[in-house]
Amino acid sequence: MSVEVVFWSVVLARFALPLLIPLFPLPAIIACLLLDGVDQTIFQTFGYDPPFYQSYDKAMDVFYLSIAYLASLRNWTNPAAVKVSRFLFFFRQIGVVAFELSGVRLLLLLFPNTFEYFFIAYEGVRTRRNPLRYTFKFWVIVAAAIWIFVKLPQEYWIHIAQLDLTDTIRDVPWFLPTLVVAVLALLAVLYFFVRPRLSPADWSWRFRADPLPEGIDEASERAAYQAAHRKVLDATTLEKAFLIGLISIIFGEVLPGVEASSLQVFLAIAVFVVINAAIGLWASKRGYSWNSAAVSFGVVFATNVVLVILADVLLSRGPGQLHLVDALFFIFLFSILATLYDRYRPIADYRAAGADRAGAGR
Repeated sequence: MSVEVVFWSVVLARFALPLLIPLFPLPAIIACLLLDGVDQTIFQTFGYDPPFYQSYDKAMDVFYLSIAYLASLRNWTNPAAVKVSRFLFFFRQIGVVAFELSGVRLLLLLFPNTFEYFFIAYEGVRTRRNPLRYTFKFWVIVAAAIWIFVKLPQEYWIHIAQLDLTDTIRDVPWFLPTLVVAVLALLAVLYFFVRPRLSPADWSWRFRADPLPEGIDEASERAAYQAAHRKVLDATTLEKAFLIGLISIIFGEVLPGVEASSLQVFLAIAVFVVINAAIGLWASKRGYSWNSAAVSFGVVFATNVVLVILADVLLSRGPGQLHLVDALFFIFLFSILATLYDRYRPIADYRAAGADRAGAGR
């Protein structure tokens, strides 16, 4: 097998696996996490050191975490947990953007990636128990525990001390035995002390995402909900602009060959978000919708390609210039995230509105 085949197989897997997170949240995100940890080992096994891969690695990390956040909008039945998830996700992305723009590694410690393990914790709970059992306070405590006891040490190890696990195991003889003992001790605590105190499970093991609420499980229902509750310029459009804009800045900073400034990337994405919001709202009010995510993506992508081509034609008549390859890459990324966001955000809003009504009725 050629090294090029190995390289592109890994890259394709790193882009394809995250797309399974909305349907199989826990197995898919763990698979993404594992692949992220072994991709370099795979390349080394074949004697290949792909140029610029560290940059692509960062970009793909951001991509799969973004899909995980969107999956939380689709799947999570506890609106309180969604609020915590939203904060943790955007908090981290702001820190990553600040780091990419400044190069100050301390920012990665101050803005730890708590979201990823919080997502895993929620989905771990959901495999056996109803997340609606647990209050906002519970989810905040879970997030705080992950933040303090897991992510801060990990972020310090990786980004401040800049230590490598493989090198440390090789160079420090006592490290691996200590690590094994610590893991076994943790497992023993979980099995002998935590497990017996857990409340009875609500259901057998669940690894597939739960069914969507009946009132919004069809594309036509989501379109009707958006037509009734959305405006072109509203909080949803703002969140989507920040979501895709921040991610695009990170991609623009880490990927080689991107010449646009961070501000240019963000403003361009914001313009596309607003235009897409206007088109989407127009389509929703006229009842246009597609149950197939692939068809929805195709429509969004084709629309944005046309917009990019028009922009290129207009700019070519003046002093401006549009780098089509960069633009099409960002439009591809934008279209994936925008499609999923537009499909999943109404579901989260629908659940939150139902929870508010239930709370008001008590």
